[in-house]
Amino acid sequence: MTKHWRIHPHDAGRIESLERAAGISPIVAQLLLCRGIADPQAAKTFLAPKMTELRDPELLPGLTAAADRVFVAATSGRRIVIYGDYDADGMTATAILYRCLQLLGADVGYHVPNRLEEGYGLNSDAFRKLAERGTSMVISVDCGIASVGEADVAREVGIELIVTDHHQFGDSLPDAAAIVHPALPGSSYPFAGLCGAGVAFKLAWALCCRASESKRVSDRMRSFLLMAIGIAAIGTVADVVPLVDENRVLVRFGLKSLRENAPLGLSALMQVTKLHEKPALSSEDIGFMLAPRLNAAGRLGQAQLGVELLTTDSQERAKALAEYIHELNSSRDSLERSVYLAANKQIKEQFDPKDPAFVLAGRGWHAGVIGIVAGRLAEKLHRPVVLLSVDELAIKPATGSGRSACGVNLHRAFAECGEHLITHGGHAAAAGLKVEESQIEAFRLSFCDHVESEVSAEDRVAEVRIDVEAPLSQLTLQTVQQIEQIAPFGQANPRPILCATGVEIADTPKRIGGGERHLAMKVKQHHVALRAIGFGHGEWLDDLIAVDRPIDIVYRPVINEFRGRRNVEVHLVDWRLSQQPALVDSA
Repeated sequence: MTKHWRIHPHDAGRIESLERAAGISPIVAQLLLCRGIADPQAAKTFLAPKMTELRDPELLPGLTAAADRVFVAATSGRRIVIYGDYDADGMTATAILYRCLQLLGADVGYHVPNRLEEGYGLNSDAFRKLAERGTSMVISVDCGIASVGEADVAREVGIELIVTDHHQFGDSLPDAAAIVHPALPGSSYPFAGLCGAGVAFKLAWALCCRASESKRVSDRMRSFLLMAIGIAAIGTVADVVPLVDENRVLVRFGLKSLRENAPLGLSALMQVTKLHEKPALSSEDIGFMLAPRLNAAGRLGQAQLGVELLTTDSQERAKALAEYIHELNSSRDSLERSVYLAANKQIKEQFDPKDPAFVLAGRGWHAGVIGIVAGRLAEKLHRPVVLLSVDELAIKPATGSGRSACGVNLHRAFAECGEHLITHGGHAAAAGLKVEESQIEAFRLSFCDHVESEVSAEDRVAEVRIDVEAPLSQLTLQTVQQIEQIAPFGQANPRPILCATGVEIADTPKRIGGGERHLAMKVKQHHVALRAIGFGHGEWLDDLIAVDRPIDIVYRPVINEFRGRRNVEVHLVDWRLSQQPALVDSA
């Protein structure tokens, strides 16, 4: 699909001014300005965040009341259960609080719902069973803020409910003993971007302070918190929350913690994935290696194994779990490819590629992978995409997962189409739903009409935002090392995107990787040749082989480390035949 290339405008004077005042290289100054960072002190803080920039946990809305109640329950022998979620954020949040309460000597367990049987969020039947087993307090992590009816059931069965969450809330809040949420109505916490694990980390920090009877925690508690920040970093990257403000601090120091203080299970998982061979970890290592494996366990209905991996103190069990979860990820990958191919075929055979959105349905599509496939298709087609897994026996409602594009707010869109749905919930960018099979077509029409009214045809053209045009000759090891100062990369702080024009293909492109989904070739410009990888772009192969003249490329520069050697290579984002200039943004 053709994309518009738009290069960020640059002011040489501002670049030079920031370069001098902040003591940074021109390329870093230029990239910081692209991110809206023009103040020299803000630039220094961004490039070298300090642990002290994490705000006092007591400032988090609702946390003081929650920490007081949890600490009393933990030290009085009451049975506490952490109620988590089945994604990587929920697993890491569960593990942080579970380990913290263990450290305090509490009678603590955890419950993680089965994605395929219980679904997302608090569950009334689960509360009844927990009460029957003597549970006195339930602490929700990464869920619960929209579970109004379930909170009433918890109260009815005698469970004291503490809700910790970061998701969007509804018209009313649950009737819980305490609610911890960075955007709680009526509060003024300056950063609403914490994920579930980030909120859990703050609560654990406050509990450690109470146990230490001081803001300065004991050595034992400090060791735990250093390990916990590494676990929180995984949840933060995995949940694709903005890597700015406190999240940037959590991930920056969490990556270091994972190298030095990882729990046994994560150490074993890093062994299995060969990450232990790397001299330093990056946010991409979490995003592409660790988080997908934890998520695979949740997507295939075995999230409890992910939590066990993060909490076990047995070396033997850690190794076994890491290997099994690694295999689960391979199974998830195979299922994902199958659904992706079927969904792609459905688009080509049944729909117009110019449709404003796509609602695709398949009988027996695995509910654990439809969200991933929806995301891949939404990115590829630049359209909101909803995938529905239709029950093979036509007894249960279809389960769906959607991913946004073009700025469409999925949470609001599903609400607008609510008359056709049984339930729905989620974020602006990602949301889930249940719908009767007989209502799928009506929902499809309603959803597409809503998107068409929200997004013009012109705005449905994908756009690549380019930070700067840079010839390959500028990509020295020193320059790319300077670019790495802006890491950790992720949501709201993406790895810089550059472009180069008049580039030659220096060898025959080829497909690589599992399923031959990726592409590799060598590119050359003005006597400088570099390896180029197109992750997920194996479909470019035939077109690139047929190219008989120079091309323009959009790319991310990276440093590849192999057997102690460090070389610059480029990860391709897009390409085109050299003919049209990129647009320079006038904004």
